[in-house]
Amino acid sequence: MSSPTTSIDVLSEVLAVCRSEHAVTARFALTEPWGLSSAGTLGTVIRLARGRGYWMQIGMQEPIHVEPGDFVMVQPGVPHRLYSGPDVVDTPFSELIKQHGIGPPGENPLVFELGGGGAFTDLYSAQLWFSAYCRHTVLRILPSCIHVREADLPLVNSLAATMQSLTEETLARRPGWRMSAARMGELMLVNLLREYLAKNAATGTGWLRGMADPAIARAIAQMHRAPQREWTVDLLAQEAALSRTRFNARFRELVGASPIGYLTAHRMALAAEALRAGGQALTRVAEDAGYESYKAFARAFRRWSGLSPGMYLRRENERVIELPTP
Repeated sequence: MSSPTTSIDVLSEVLAVCRSEHAVTARFALTEPWGLSSAGTLGTVIRLARGRGYWMQIGMQEPIHVEPGDFVMVQPGVPHRLYSGPDVVDTPFSELIKQHGIGPPGENPLVFELGGGGAFTDLYSAQLWFSAYCRHTVLRILPSCIHVREADLPLVNSLAATMQSLTEETLARRPGWRMSAARMGELMLVNLLREYLAKNAATGTGWLRGMADPAIARAIAQMHRAPQREWTVDLLAQEAALSRTRFNARFRELVGASPIGYLTAHRMALAAEALRAGGQALTRVAEDAGYESYKAFARAFRRWSGLSPGMYLRRENERVIELPTP
C-alpha cells in the first residue's frame, strides 16, 4: 500500500507530461484612455500588468478589475476585452498585429503603444501552445479565465521576473530562445495552477475535485505513475485504502467517471501526446498505453477522440500555427 499522497504531489503527477510547445509574447505600453478586444486566441494567454490596473471582460460576463501584479490566464478561443475605464473605443488586437508584428507568423512578438496619454499601464502578455496531453486533461476542466491576485502568489516577485524574462527572450531571439521561452511558459502554468487548485480543488470538476480527497488522490497518483499497469478496481481500492464498493462510489462521485474510465481517458491522452510527438510506431504507442493489440487500442482511441489514431495524427500534423492574437 502506498504512503499518503498530498494534492500537490498529485498535481506534479498530472503536470509531469504537460509541455509548452511554443510561446509568443507581447508588451503593450498603454495610456488612458485605451481599450483592446480579442475574438479569442489560438493559444493560452497569460498576462501581467505594471503601473495602473485595468478592467477585463470575458464574453458577456461581469467585468473584473485586474490590479497591478495580478496574473490572468485566458483559455484558447475565449472572446474578451481589456480597457482602462468606461466608454472607451476598443481596438482589435488583430489590427495591431498587422501593424506592429515582428517576424514571421507564429513567431510574432508584438510591441506597441496605445492610448490617450494618461495614466500608464505596462502590460506583458504570453501566448502559449500546450501539448496534446495538457489540452486534453488540464485545460479542458479549467474555467475560461483564471485570475490570481498578487497577494495570493507567494512567489509573485520571481514569477513576475519570469514573465518579463519570457517576453525579453522572445523579443531578443538569442540562441536557444525557443526552448527557453517554452520552458518558462511551463513554469508560469504550474505556479498559476498550483495557486488556483489550492483554492478551488474541492469545488472543481474531474481529477481536480478528486485531488481534494486523500484516498482518491492516492489512486489517481498511482494511475499516473504506472498507466500501463493492468489496474483493476480492486487494486486501485487497495491503493486508496478503501473497500472496493466505497472506493468505486467515492471515485465516481468526486471525479465524475469510473476509476477504469478515468484510467482509459488518461491512457488515451498519453497516446495522443505520443502520436503528436511522433517517432514511435503505432503498435508501440498502443503497448505503452497498456494494450496488447493495436486493434483494441484503436477502438478505445476512437471511442475517446472520435477519430482513429491515424486520422488524429494527420489532424494534429495539419494544425498550422496562424498569426497569433495576443
